Amino acid sequence: MPYRDLREYLKALEERNYLLRVKKPIDTNLEVGKVLRKLYSQEGPAVIFENPIGSDVPLVGALYSTRSKALLAFESDEEHILDKVLAGMKRPISPVIKEKGECQENVIMENIDLSRFPIPFYTPKDGGKYLTAAITVSKDPETGVPDIGIYRWQVIGPDKLSFLAQPFHRFGKNLAKAKKLGLPFEAALVIGTDPVLGYTTQFKVPDTTNDWILAGGLRGEPVELVKCKTVDLEVPATAEVVLELKINYEEEFMEGPFGEYTGYYTPASLKPTARVTAITHRDNPLFLGLLTGKPVNEVHILKQIPFEASLYDFLKPQFPSVKKVAIPPCGGVSFYVVISIQQRYAGEARQVLMSVLSHTIRPKWVVVVDDDINVHDLNDVNWALSFHVRPKEDIFIIDNVPAGPLDPVVKETAQLTKRVLSAVGIDATRPFGEAFPDLVEVPGWEDYNLDQLINS
Repeated sequence: MPYRDLREYLKALEERNYLLRVKKPIDTNLEVGKVLRKLYSQEGPAVIFENPIGSDVPLVGALYSTRSKALLAFESDEEHILDKVLAGMKRPISPVIKEKGECQENVIMENIDLSRFPIPFYTPKDGGKYLTAAITVSKDPETGVPDIGIYRWQVIGPDKLSFLAQPFHRFGKNLAKAKKLGLPFEAALVIGTDPVLGYTTQFKVPDTTNDWILAGGLRGEPVELVKCKTVDLEVPATAEVVLELKINYEEEFMEGPFGEYTGYYTPASLKPTARVTAITHRDNPLFLGLLTGKPVNEVHILKQIPFEASLYDFLKPQFPSVKKVAIPPCGGVSFYVVISIQQRYAGEARQVLMSVLSHTIRPKWVVVVDDDINVHDLNDVNWALSFHVRPKEDIFIIDNVPAGPLDPVVKETAQLTKRVLSAVGIDATRPFGEAFPDLVEVPGWEDYNLDQLINS
């Protein structure tokens, strides 16, 4: 059975000693960032700050910070996770609309004040307090197809926010389309849900995809939704907090700087604003925070399994020889891809490389290895790079491809749509059909029981 809400998932984490409860007062101004960064560096547990200074709402962090937590969220293990996720993608389940939901046990439509919530100021050069783990819900203004994604939202007033909407993300596309058509645009920020919904936001799927249906397939059960109070959107019934928003195209704010997933700050620039028209929340709600920055942190783990599954699903019909896909967190997830294949013919590795380089995740580095290489072990991958690559023959560069989002080496331009860069493909497979030295093997080492030495 999937987790019904954030609370059930936290209980599962606590049962496995993956949850730390902090009772001492914690300052949301920079101290939360320090604690989360320390936890990330140690691959530590999730945390509940039970007494954030200035708020009576507990703050949850490090929810997505390790792959073990991701596997628990999907109720799977490393051996079966890819098959389970792909099966869920192929069996979509429509959501169920309910009359009432826990997320609306409390409704605030007057005297709205975001300061009651523990919204952190994460790093010293951030432009202000940021919502970083809220799931943004919007709809295509023409088709009505709902989209969910995670974007950054800066608090700029008691009931006002500014935000970054990349033009190639669905939220940005929906916003641009509504503005072009002269239509109003609405959104909802959903904070604290069943963890699979967080991972659902990261799947690379067509713009026509109803994300609630995708989430149902990944959960194995329909997502229960309720209608918002002031905007024409539906949100998860068991969410902890929901902020209902109306976007203002005309009023802009100098949003940023912000420490992004690349590990570098992005500069401030003029962005649209949004007004909070309603806050709804559960009784005794929990809030959610997420620190971005230099890998590895939560946002990298959050993206990893969805990106790997989406890319595998993209490649497998063209190349049955593809065995594994890894998108290492150290590459900010999308910038570095490793694929293992069982080569069928000369040149197939290069075909796979070119297909990956064409994918919308916009990788900068793509490496293809033989299927005896563990793509999740960078030592194994680097060994293949060291001893299987003939640089002149096996490395190529493609110029003028769309740059990955927020890459700091790309020269800033006035238009995000004009950012281009080079990308590198590396064939680290053994030369197909050619004699190669025998691999040094130690048969039986994996099953050898060291306990017999300790206990002898």
